[in-house]
Amino acid sequence: MIVTLAAEAMGLAAAVVYLADLQQRQLIPLAAPAEPLAIDGSAGGWAYRKQDLHIEEGAQEITVWLPLIDGAERLGVLAASTPAMDPSFLLHCRALAALLAPLITSKRAYKDSVVQRTRTEPMGLPAEMLRALLPPRTIGTPRIVSTAVMEPAYEIGGDAYDHALTPTTLHAAVVDAMGHDLSSGLTATVALAACRNARRTGSDLSELTTAVDAALGEWLPDQFCTAVLVQLDLATGALRWINCGHPPPLLVRGQHLVAEAMEREPDVPMGLPALLTDAPRQVHQIALEPGDRVLLHTDGITEARLADGTEFGAHRFAQAVIHAASTGEPAPETLRRLIHSVLDAGGNKLRDDATILLLEWNPPLP
Repeated sequence: MIVTLAAEAMGLAAAVVYLADLQQRQLIPLAAPAEPLAIDGSAGGWAYRKQDLHIEEGAQEITVWLPLIDGAERLGVLAASTPAMDPSFLLHCRALAALLAPLITSKRAYKDSVVQRTRTEPMGLPAEMLRALLPPRTIGTPRIVSTAVMEPAYEIGGDAYDHALTPTTLHAAVVDAMGHDLSSGLTATVALAACRNARRTGSDLSELTTAVDAALGEWLPDQFCTAVLVQLDLATGALRWINCGHPPPLLVRGQHLVAEAMEREPDVPMGLPALLTDAPRQVHQIALEPGDRVLLHTDGITEARLADGTEFGAHRFAQAVIHAASTGEPAPETLRRLIHSVLDAGGNKLRDDATILLLEWNPPLP
């Protein structure tokens, strides 16, 4: 109803909103009686993938496709048709897209009908619980983009990610809780909540892990999780991180994986193991260069099996990101294509939860 009223007020007789499904394979009409569109291979999908305007000329009319982007997060696309396009029509289309994107974000927080349109199958309880806590899939500014994907989308158990921005710093984390059931989902949920609570009271990186250890020790004393927590100084590119028993992050610089750039001796996981030792957490630091991409991930991605039974592996993982970067794809599109390639190669089956968070630092040129 809101889409129709806004479109009519702007003189757009035919406007349709499509939302990306949870796995970013389809664009599903929000309300209008239209067919879903494949994100790969359709005009609307092109606008979504490239995050840019696309004009499609038909026999009787012209359709303008515009991405719906709230901040840095891709939500879907807007389609508006007209017999003949003029500058005012295009201006009204852009205005409607800018109006609808934040409106959709606010509505999906409490309106189930919006959320339901982005799902293509039932969701498990652990996944429902975890996804209610997750931040937007993509956040960013012209200086930094952080974007994440999680699979299996409807059955995720103990994986989780977090990212947040302040005027000076990007905070990010990837968590992998023991097990693959409701208790592992609870562990990841408590870990994220404790981390956020400490971060929002001004705690430093070491204090964040201490807060998570204490929370898990008190509320879930038999559970633990691995994690990588990072802080990036947006002005200088100084990246600090703590590795709590987790696969090391990968650093992609230009067209190369910087071998072992972020490999350090990991600390013990967060939770029960941490309470059995007095050893302080080790905070590591490196200096990023403009354009660097850092990949935080759980072992479900590198241990995924291809059709021939071989592991996807860290090297193939990094090479896929490097190839995408060479084509100039936006970071969110890089991850979308990457996770789909892993799923498709393995027959849409994963041995474990797979989560990837990619951050890309692009400071302004001097």
